[in-house]
Amino acid sequence: MKIVKMRLQFAAAPLLLSLCGGAAAVELPRTFEAHYSLYRTGAKVAEMLRVFTRLENGQYRYRSETRTTGLFAIFRKDHVVEQSDWLFRNGELRPLEYLYEHSGGKKDRNVAVTFDWDAQRITNTVNGKSWRMPAEPNVMDKLLYQLAIMHDLKARRSPLAYTVADGGKIKTYNFELLGEEIIHTPLGEFSTIKVSRQRSDSRRETVFWCAEKLQFLPVRVENIETDGGKTTVIIDSVTGLAEEAE
Repeated sequence: MKIVKMRLQFAAAPLLLSLCGGAAAVELPRTFEAHYSLYRTGAKVAEMLRVFTRLENGQYRYRSETRTTGLFAIFRKDHVVEQSDWLFRNGELRPLEYLYEHSGGKKDRNVAVTFDWDAQRITNTVNGKSWRMPAEPNVMDKLLYQLAIMHDLKARRSPLAYTVADGGKIKTYNFELLGEEIIHTPLGEFSTIKVSRQRSDSRRETVFWCAEKLQFLPVRVENIETDGGKTTVIIDSVTGLAEEAE
């Protein structure tokens, strides 16, 4: 399924107009815990928990944990954990360590990406094999950039573009503002900003619907693969941002 992109109509989109009106200094989103359900071809296949916390040493942690569920779990016991530890300095999110663990599938996969900012070096370790590459300014990891989208939408930054350490390479993730859309979820109805990342060399596309009332936390995400297969992620509940949803 191909998503048809909408042109920005500024006169009819006051929230989008404010987002493009210049950057503003803002604080981080509140710490939160969000629960999501994942659907494939209309059937629920997994549940995901995302937690944003502040650690005692002043660092921050963003953690995502996904497990297969229901009938799908009879055939696969996938368990995926992503974790990003990072700092917040001068209005910027700076990664320190990214971890990825996938078990229960055809083959376990363990990834660690560490950021040495004094040496300007990134160390990648995949299933025990390590290599290094130079760090670029403002580089992020594959989980932290999603929190950065929330922060940048709240700060009215545009365009949305992120340098990401991905697969042992430095890649640029560019996002397009697609418009405003009302999204219905088990948590309620939300006015959202729709943003999309589409790879220039691929039919793959990732679309986020970010709710202003929840400090631009995504309440719906769609991942469209090259074969047209689509995974949809929908929010079920959230704590820590509950006051915003009332």
